[in-house]
This record gives sequence, structure tokens and C-alpha cells, in this order.
Amino acid sequence: MKNIAVIGAGTMGNGIAHVFAQSGFKVNLIDVSKEALEQGLLTISRNLDRMIAKERITDTDKSETLGNITSHTDTRTGVENSDLVVEAATENIDLKLRIFQNLDTFCKPNTILATNTSSISITQIAAVTKRPGKVIGMHFMNPVPIMKLVEIIRGYSTTDETTRAIMDLSVKLGKTPTEVNDYPGFVANRILMPMINEAIETLHHGVAGVAEIDTVMKLGMAHPMGPLQLADFIGLDVCLSILQVMYDGFKNQKYAPSPLLVNMVTAGKLGVKSGEGFYDYSESRKAGKVAIRFTK
Repeated sequence: MKNIAVIGAGTMGNGIAHVFAQSGFKVNLIDVSKEALEQGLLTISRNLDRMIAKERITDTDKSETLGNITSHTDTRTGVENSDLVVEAATENIDLKLRIFQNLDTFCKPNTILATNTSSISITQIAAVTKRPGKVIGMHFMNPVPIMKLVEIIRGYSTTDETTRAIMDLSVKLGKTPTEVNDYPGFVANRILMPMINEAIETLHHGVAGVAEIDTVMKLGMAHPMGPLQLADFIGLDVCLSILQVMYDGFKNQKYAPSPLLVNMVTAGKLGVKSGEGFYDYSESRKAGKVAIRFTK
């Protein structure tokens, strides 16, 4: 595989394009929004500058990486010659199904179609294509250029050949691929999201405040970031979406989203992306003062 297409120029999409391009692959970065593409390329450039400042790469490496990326607003043109397409659009099942129906039509018969979904069924996505054996989950962690893990999710019909190809490719990107099966939330979010949800419930019931809950988990459990700050970083809307997928999939009350999480998303308090979640981010992407406080 030499030619890669990435659908979506947002946080995950531009990160995925970054790591492929830095590893020498030719990347078509695709988004319907020209502004999103410009912002995505700017983000990649800034992240490369940070790597230069830390003496991890050179100016030449940056130029070569950016030179490997071409932006497109037309999906057909962007994917028609690709060996692998990685979809990194919004975590919305209807949107993803439409994208994969189109990709199945636009792409070569031997092109592997991967999704960066964090919770949606690979089997369900593959079912709308005529190549279910070549559909697979490739769940990168955020921030993509830094985090080593890639969850490789096999759908019901994903072939061994497709799985081996994506596992090997992930190693070439300097990542550690881990194969998992297709159940709601996979492994990472099946374990992570209930913990985040319980932290929100702990706040909601007045057991402790935002900073106190995060401090307990950071100092007591050696987590680099507390669960409430992590939820802000992921996006509270994304957390809610994943929990809803797991709740619908398992029909188990333990995955039911906290009412506080639902209310915050409804109010538009989504975390870093909106400038406010459990913490205030109005002055920078780093957590400022606590934005909400609950007491007994």
C-alpha cells in the first residue's frame, strides 16, 4: 500500500494524515469543507514545528511530510487511486454508512476501507458495501502523532488477509496495533467510558468536586490526566455518543449516560472544543479554572 486517502480533516483525520505522510506515504486528505482542509494542514504544520523544536525531526523532514499530502474537496477524485481509505468523519452512524456506500462505488475493487470509529459496529458499516472482507476498524488514539496504540477491529466478515495487512501497516507507522473483535465500544472505550461516566455521576451526586475527583485519579491511580479533564479533551459530545452506542448495543443500565453529561452536551458545553466543559478553556487549550461545581 502506497497511496492513502483520509476522509475528514478534523482532529483525528489530520493526525492520521500526519503520521502516514511522515512515514513516507502519499496521502490525499479529503473534506467537503475547504476551510477544514486549510485548518487541518495548518495543524499538521504546527505539530511538525513542535517536533522540530524538540529535535525529533528536521526542517527537511517537515517539508517532505507536507509534500506528501494533497488536499481534496471531491471524494471520488481523492479516493479513486487509493490502496487504503481511512474514514475519520464525525461519529455518526448514518453519515458513516453513506460514506462507505460511496467509497465502495468510487474505489478500486482491491482497496481496503478502514474506519477510525471509536464505537460503531464494523460489521454494520461493512454490510453496506460489496467488499465486507476488506472493511476493518483502525481506531487511532488522540493525539495521533503521539499515541502509540491502534485498535484493529475485525468485523464479522473481515478476512485474515485484510487484518494482517493493516496490522503490518500500523507497525510501519511506528504504532502498536492490537487486534480486537467487533462489539460495542471495542476494548478501549468499553473500559474507559464507564469510568468517565462514573466520574461524572460522582460529581453529579455531590461526592466531590471536579478538581478533587481528577486529583484522586491522578495521584491515587497514577493516571496522567483525570477522567473529567480527559472527557473535556475527548469532547463531551463524543463521550455521550459512545455511551449511547454501548447502551443501545448491550441494553445494560451500567452504560446509560449520566444525566449531567446529557445536560452539558445539550447546553453546548462540550469541553476543549467549545471553550468550556468541566473546566474553562477560554484562554487556552489547557484546563483553567473549574467551570462547574457541585456540593452535597
